Amino acid sequence: MIVVSDSSPLITLARIGCFDLLPKLYRRIYIPTEVYNEVVVDGAGRPGATEASKADWIEVRRVQDTAGVSAKAARIGLGAGELSAVALAKELSADLVLIDERRARRYADEEGLAIVGCVGMLEDLYERGLVSDLRGAYKRLVQHKVRIDLQTLHDSLTKFNLLAL
Repeated sequence: MIVVSDSSPLITLARIGCFDLLPKLYRRIYIPTEVYNEVVVDGAGRPGATEASKADWIEVRRVQDTAGVSAKAARIGLGAGELSAVALAKELSADLVLIDERRARRYADEEGLAIVGCVGMLEDLYERGLVSDLRGAYKRLVQHKVRIDLQTLHDSLTKFNLLAL
């Protein structure tokens, strides 16, 4: 399975202590150079930087169509990391792209890519028994002020019958 990631899922999962579970879902994750720079270089000292720089299951790839990415940046209004993740996913014929931001997800969908965000990954980890406390993981998302739709979290907890305590 070919999986490409944007920066936000890597950063978010590092913030809540779940970064190290990613290779249990996806053996290898490809990230474009722009995402590496956002997470590791520009994000030095922040969640995800050290984890991503040391992860031997993350492979950094340069996007071939850099001119196309630059042209779309002005027209579409997404960041270089998001556009590069979508471009790399298309270049690699990826099975899945990891993206959280709503506009970036919409763009990836328009480009015909399969998408999953942090909530979907946490659900998969929960279903596989790798995250035992889904409510706790969602609580950490909220505590770390991760921009996430609370209705999405509510719907997820309902799906797994985890609302009542």
